[in-house]
Amino acid sequence: MINQIVQNAKEAAVQAEADFLAQHGEPAYCGFGWVEVYVDRTNSKEARELIAAGFKKSYKPRCLSLWSPGAYHGQSMDVKEAGAHAFAQVLQQAGLRAYACSRAD
Repeated sequence: MINQIVQNAKEAAVQAEADFLAQHGEPAYCGFGWVEVYVDRTNSKEARELIAAGFKKSYKPRCLSLWSPGAYHGQSMDVKEAGAHAFAQVLQQAGLRAYACSRAD
C-alpha cells in the first residue's frame, strides 16, 4: 500500500516540476528540495515500507527523508520545491506526517 502511495506521490511531483518549468522556465536560484516523513519508529512496518520505496533514515530521530522526489536533475531550488510540495501533499492525504523541505545552495 505504501509503495503505491509513494508512486502516486512521485507522479504528482514529476508533474508539478514539469508544470513549474513550463510556466516559469528554469530560475537560476540553486538549491535542494526533499520530503521528510515522521514515523513512530524507524523500524516499524510503515517505516520499512517507506525505506523499501526509496526513503532513507534521517539524522533526525524518527524521521525518513527522500531527496529530489520528482527526480529533477537541474539545480533550480524552485522546481525542486514544487516537486517536494506535491509529493508531500499526496503523502499527507494518505495520512502520513510528511513535510516538504528545501535549502539554498
